[in-house]
Amino acid sequence: VIPPPVIHIESYSEDSISFSLKMTTNIKVSGYVVNIYWTFDSHRQEKRTLVIEGEKSIQKVANLTAHTPYEISAWAKTELGDSPLSFVHVVTGGTRPVSPSLKAKAINQTAVECSWTGPRNVIYGIFYATSFLELYRSPHNSTTSAHNATVLVQRDEQYLFLV
Repeated sequence: VIPPPVIHIESYSEDSISFSLKMTTNIKVSGYVVNIYWTFDSHRQEKRTLVIEGEKSIQKVANLTAHTPYEISAWAKTELGDSPLSFVHVVTGGTRPVSPSLKAKAINQTAVECSWTGPRNVIYGIFYATSFLELYRSPHNSTTSAHNATVLVQRDEQYLFLV
């Protein structure tokens, strides 16, 4: 039986998490697959996937949001097959940024000007869809460090926007 890998949180800050991966077996490990999950607002779950080569590993994941719960899951790729998943949870330090205040205004039939307030020197994600279900599962999206963006949409549709 292949055991799951051990995920150990080495350190964390307001915008990063460092963790180590190891196996408690003599089975040869060729690498790991790691998924980092977090919930953006209450409508959208985000995921970042890392494919890591080698037997032992210390990783640092940066560009995270302060005071946000993250779930890290990992499995090992071994000579005998993939291991079961292991999980760990961690909340980044600091104070979570205030949610931006969004205004969306139609420019014409196929363009919407989105503008918002919020801190400088951060990356904003703009998510939009024609239904809450689509906004949660597979929205259109883009990122910017500005406080406004023009979004191209299909004519004769109503859209929901989230920044």
